[in-house]
Amino acid sequence: MANWKTYRISDVINEIDEGKYVLPVIQRSLVWTEEKMELLFDTLLKGDSFSGVIAIKEEKGKMPLFNYRRFSKTGELVNSKEIDKLEQTQFFIIDGQQRLQTFYMGLMGSLNGKYLYFDLYSNYLSQYEFKFEKDKSSLPSSSKDDGRSLSRHLWYEAGTLLNKLKDTNDEEQVADELIDDFDIKDELERDHIKKNIKAFYKNIISSDSLGVSIVNINKTRPDLENRQRIVELFRRLNDGGTKLSSFDLVASILKGFDWRMEGFLREILSQYDDIGLTQDNLIKLIFILQDNHNKEMANIEDSDANFAILNKEKIESSLYATKQFLKHSKLYDYYKDGSRSFIPLFFIAYHLFHKKLELDEIKSYFNNFETGNFDYIPMKSWLYHSLLNGVFRSRGAGWVSYKTGIRKLLSVIKDFKNEEFPVKDLFDVYIQHPLNFDLNYSKESLNNLDSSFVYYLMYDRKESLRVNDVDHIMPKFILQSYNYSWDKINSISNYQLLDYSTNRGNKNSSSFNDWINNKDNVKDKKQYVKIHLIPDDESLWLEKEFEKFIDKRAELIIEKISSYL
Repeated sequence: MANWKTYRISDVINEIDEGKYVLPVIQRSLVWTEEKMELLFDTLLKGDSFSGVIAIKEEKGKMPLFNYRRFSKTGELVNSKEIDKLEQTQFFIIDGQQRLQTFYMGLMGSLNGKYLYFDLYSNYLSQYEFKFEKDKSSLPSSSKDDGRSLSRHLWYEAGTLLNKLKDTNDEEQVADELIDDFDIKDELERDHIKKNIKAFYKNIISSDSLGVSIVNINKTRPDLENRQRIVELFRRLNDGGTKLSSFDLVASILKGFDWRMEGFLREILSQYDDIGLTQDNLIKLIFILQDNHNKEMANIEDSDANFAILNKEKIESSLYATKQFLKHSKLYDYYKDGSRSFIPLFFIAYHLFHKKLELDEIKSYFNNFETGNFDYIPMKSWLYHSLLNGVFRSRGAGWVSYKTGIRKLLSVIKDFKNEEFPVKDLFDVYIQHPLNFDLNYSKESLNNLDSSFVYYLMYDRKESLRVNDVDHIMPKFILQSYNYSWDKINSISNYQLLDYSTNRGNKNSSSFNDWINNKDNVKDKKQYVKIHLIPDDESLWLEKEFEKFIDKRAELIIEKISSYL
């Protein structure tokens, strides 16, 4: 059963600052955008209803059900801490974290260096305007909104206004002082300041605007049972607000079993987000390492959290070695540059994790990649061919890679723990499924390959240092006039990666031959031809020779790709 009470916003944020309201370890971090936070203050000052807060009350001198962290005051990440007994009675927020965090940072702190400003010229009949900004001078001085009574803005820091109102407890006095400070003569402007400050004072300081419900816990039940009961309540409550993904909920369940999971997830993610490791992928990896490809939320156990905590260093070492493998195989920049499928990296990390090696030996496993390492070449071959054939694409791969793909690959690789990487057996999974998979590449099959990986190989497996467009080498509007098929016009052989400013300039209005031979466009023709794998035979640069051009360029691309395999 829950009991509701109402509180003043100013009192609640004071108690947050004193550590009376805290966040249990199962809570995620702040996810609201600045815009959503700003709109909450508009809702508050209008007196409109918004969802209340749900908490569990933990008594002074007792060991709490969950370890906790304090609210962030400036947008920084705050780590949970282990607690034996509480020094004061505290309220652990189960629902409403985003709202309380917004009020606390907006009125008493900041958000990543930005302070909350309130427009004292807001049109109080329609919208109270708030903005987070580092410096008031960066805020707009006038509005383009025709519905405003006043076109100008008068920004004032919300935290400073709150302190003035608390010190005087008189909104009229504060309004008069600010009118004098800003030397406001216009009656309409003076009226807006008074009305806006009145709304701020009423809804933040004088009125009970926030409802808090306290959930009772049956302390006679085992702590683990109570923790999971609260996690289930947390899951249900968050179905209606800012929804948690299934893996957000899994993370909460795991943290409910062992509070150290919060630190585990944060630490590992901070080190390997550059290779595409997300919270979802890390949790999936924990299950895959235990040979479970389809762990469901309902059957997560404390053994899963125990596995992660007990094997934290080995998991980290395996991911470290996976990153080193990507660097040695010249695939690190491919993963760093874009949103790539993490699925193949599950199995690289899996194979390393199940080596009977010490932690340092796993970390240094690929130090001899070019000489005596018997896993490096088969791993590289498997990953290159898998990426080229697009077997992990979200669409069009021939299977659901995140489900069927993981299940079938895991069923094979788990039989090769501490053995040589089973490249042939994994290729057989693709062939027997069957997928459109081929180890022999030709110019005829080029367009069946994954274009993003083909481009990466075409351009020397290097990090992209500019914003590129995927550009038609020969302009499509000219090719259309020759009645070439769209399949040929839009083939990989007619695409290049070109900086967007060049592509969106005069290139589209010129034939390829005219464009490339104009020194205003291409200063170093020899270098351009080499970089973009353009056929040397200039007679092929004419649109009337387009089919011969793409045929020859396809040969050059396949030759380049094959040099890496």
